[in-house]
Amino acid sequence: MISFSPSDEEVGARVDLVLARRAGITRTRAQRALKEGAVTVAGETVRPSRRLEEGDLVAGAVPEPEAAAPEAEDIPVALRYSDDRVLVISKPAGLVTHPARGHEAGTLVNALLNLGVPLSGGGSVRPGIVHRLDKDTSGLLLVAKDDAAAEFLVDQIRRRAVERRYFALVHGAPRVPSGTVEAPVGRHPVRRRRMAVVAGGRASVTHFRVVEATEDVALLDVSLETGRTHQIRVHLAHIGLPIVGDKVYGRAGDVARRLGLDRPFLHAWRLRFHHPDGGEPIEVEDPLPPDLRSALDAAGLDAAGLDTAGLGAPASARRHSPPQPTS
Repeated sequence: MISFSPSDEEVGARVDLVLARRAGITRTRAQRALKEGAVTVAGETVRPSRRLEEGDLVAGAVPEPEAAAPEAEDIPVALRYSDDRVLVISKPAGLVTHPARGHEAGTLVNALLNLGVPLSGGGSVRPGIVHRLDKDTSGLLLVAKDDAAAEFLVDQIRRRAVERRYFALVHGAPRVPSGTVEAPVGRHPVRRRRMAVVAGGRASVTHFRVVEATEDVALLDVSLETGRTHQIRVHLAHIGLPIVGDKVYGRAGDVARRLGLDRPFLHAWRLRFHHPDGGEPIEVEDPLPPDLRSALDAAGLDAAGLDTAGLGAPASARRHSPPQPTS
């Protein structure tokens, strides 16, 4: 049996694609389950092409997954926060978040299973996962240890109650010290593996602030109001500030080579969310990894200054108790 509501990233996607990914089955088997009414959306039999809406409940019986459940692998990951309900992991660049076609092993999920802790969605292909980072993006990821915690965290993300902040090094210098990009993001009309700002795309909002800049590059502190696929990379490229090292949405690699970068300069450095037990806020920060610090130094930007400014300071986690009522 399966029962879920779409995440923020899944709203607007075809139900057959999401069902196949969630259940770990082929798209053909997902389509059959939908056509036969074995799986319903909002209590109704729907076409496989039906687009998921916020609050939809997808539920029913699905075939057994064809792919084997992921196994534990000895892949080192840094733990930034842990209690009996929630984990926060620092994902290294180059590590895929969860198993998918072409990446059946060697993922963050395999590393999580090796920790020997309980994870939500036990036996699924995505145990513990409530949101994703691109393969070449480093930084903080939320992980749920039980199903109730997963539902709580996914709901926070859907309601935009999770603060997700990133450091991005971009080509060029913004004309303003801070700004907001509000532009719909959807699948590229021709290059289907890419995303783009397109009419009819899903509403997407990205905020940015300039931390430091030279004539050639600028370090931005970026925060997400929504969480679409490749949103930061697409939005920054859309306003003429592509991320240095981004071979898909960026420019020629001359600057990246000069700075010693072989991946996009994008790092999820801060998470703030409410805990499933009582709702008190948790704040977690993650330092820039060595390759990005080295790139900042090569660019003539003050990487060490980030620590003194409280941005990207050594990894920390803070759990705050809610205010007590006064008499």
